[in-house]
Parts: sequence; structure tokens; C-alpha cells
Amino acid sequence: MTELSERTKANMDVVLEETCHQLPHGGDHDSRKFIAERLIEAAQSGHSTLGELGIIARRALAEIIAKGN
Repeated sequence: MTELSERTKANMDVVLEETCHQLPHGGDHDSRKFIAERLIEAAQSGHSTLGELGIIARRALAEIIAKGN
């Protein structure tokens, strides 16, 4: 597992909070964990900008919403 830069970690945190804000009560533990895991995978693959991570997080959020229906 590669070490992520502080900037990447900060970007991941911002994106996670912004994305989970769209869920009721900021999202439950499982939803937040699902999105966070996707963000970690993306960051380890070299996707570290707010834009890139935002896309990954929105896709994960869409999956969560689709599973709920």
C-alpha cells in the first residue's frame, strides 16, 4: 500500500464530507465506508485532485442510491 500525501488525504476528506452531506444525516457508517474505500482505491491509483476524487465519490453515491431502490 502506497503512502498518500497530506494533500491527497485532505482532498479525500473534503470530497467525502461534501458527498455524504447529500445523504440523510450525513450518511450511515456503511455508506461513508463504501465511499471512503472507493476514494482510497482511486487515490492509490494516482487520482488525487478534488475533481477526480469528486467523480469517484459521486459514482459511489449513485451506486448507494441505486441499491436503495
